Amino acid sequence: MRYAWLCHPVTVAGVFVLLVNDHLLKQAWPGFVTGKLSDVAGLVVAPALVALLFWRRADLAATVLTGVLFTLVKATETGAELASHAWTLVAGPSRVLADPTDLLALPALALAWWVRRRSLESDSAQWRVIVTMPLAVLAVTATSAAPMPTAGSVEVDGDRIIVHVRDGFARISEDGGVTWSESDAWSQEKRPLQSAACVPMHATRCYRVVPNRMAIEQSDNGGKTWGPSWALAGDDYERLNRRYSRRDGRASMALAVQARPGGHVVVVANGVDGILVRDVSGEWRRVGWPGSPEIDAVDLSPERNVALFLAACMLFGGVGAGLGKFNRAYMGFAAAASLGVLTALTGWTATWSMDSDVDMAPVLTLIGMIAALTGGVVCFVLTFAGRARPVPVAVGALAAPLVYAGVYTPFYGWSQGTPDAYWVAVALAVLLTGLVVLGGAVLVRNDARRAYLDGSSTSRPT
Repeated sequence: MRYAWLCHPVTVAGVFVLLVNDHLLKQAWPGFVTGKLSDVAGLVVAPALVALLFWRRADLAATVLTGVLFTLVKATETGAELASHAWTLVAGPSRVLADPTDLLALPALALAWWVRRRSLESDSAQWRVIVTMPLAVLAVTATSAAPMPTAGSVEVDGDRIIVHVRDGFARISEDGGVTWSESDAWSQEKRPLQSAACVPMHATRCYRVVPNRMAIEQSDNGGKTWGPSWALAGDDYERLNRRYSRRDGRASMALAVQARPGGHVVVVANGVDGILVRDVSGEWRRVGWPGSPEIDAVDLSPERNVALFLAACMLFGGVGAGLGKFNRAYMGFAAAASLGVLTALTGWTATWSMDSDVDMAPVLTLIGMIAALTGGVVCFVLTFAGRARPVPVAVGALAAPLVYAGVYTPFYGWSQGTPDAYWVAVALAVLLTGLVVLGGAVLVRNDARRAYLDGSSTSRPT
């Protein structure tokens, strides 16, 4: 049985080690031991999961592929960046770090192969497969997503400016914040937060962070009165909230001021947004995370869910327009399937959202999946039983992805900054979707008129 490898006691133990280590031990004792323990356990579990992706049993290929991919991800920045993008799509905003020392865990593949050979001699009960597979997927996904860094404090050390990062590598600049490099040591030390500072040798000009906001104020009279100097607001702030699901770190944390030739620079540890710099000319610049791949995607789950829902409506609507009979039954099940898709997607999004307080999210996901699957199967049967005309079916099938693209594309552009305003993205989505629906309706109506004139339909075209 091809599932026996996954259900072997050693593989199951690796699954539980991943879950306990990543969700408990790493939080309590972050460091070398817990980090390498995840790599070892992951290499024991991953080949058994990869093997399930092959149409036929290919255990050796799965083991070798696991080792090759692990080596590329851990030994090269390009591999780590690609893995970050992949796991961002699977598990939400994630960061995979290149760390050649993790290759010390590669001998764990030998243990995985030994488990595979032993699993050939045993069989697995169905209940073990049902329990183990989702746990294994969850465990491997969780361990692949490194914690998101947070710029927590900043200090000036001579000519150097050091930004200390929680759950990441410190960033160092030796040219007043123009260029940055990562330190070669994990930044775990907690530094005192400096919420305000004045320009050296010019104490009348001071800066301070605004509590619980992405904002900086300045004073030109030694701190007697303060006024705004920089703030993240509007659509930029909304994009930031969508980019990071965690509640903490969405505020400017600390700052430091360094005198430079021609003026001074201000460097702000800007929480999850990384580094903020005011250069000697007085211009503020969001540096972000220099030296790291841009892997943090803006969360467009609500827009994507709506796009998929409308695409499902377009698909079912187009097919239903070509039915010769069973129209009412079809439309009822089509509505159930479409609403099931939306319910399942909404529940799934809430399940994985760290900001969600919805306890019923898994139940909603299950109910939505059942409604979507049941409605979809019945509609599929009724499509043939009702002898749907091919043109409306083709229109529905082709227009559905166009509706999805018409809704989702403007919001994806907004997440990248073009258009800058959210309401413009909404207007574009409505316009593009309307054009697709209108074009589909024209094609379906023309087909219905031809069918009526040819005598192939007893109903008048609508």
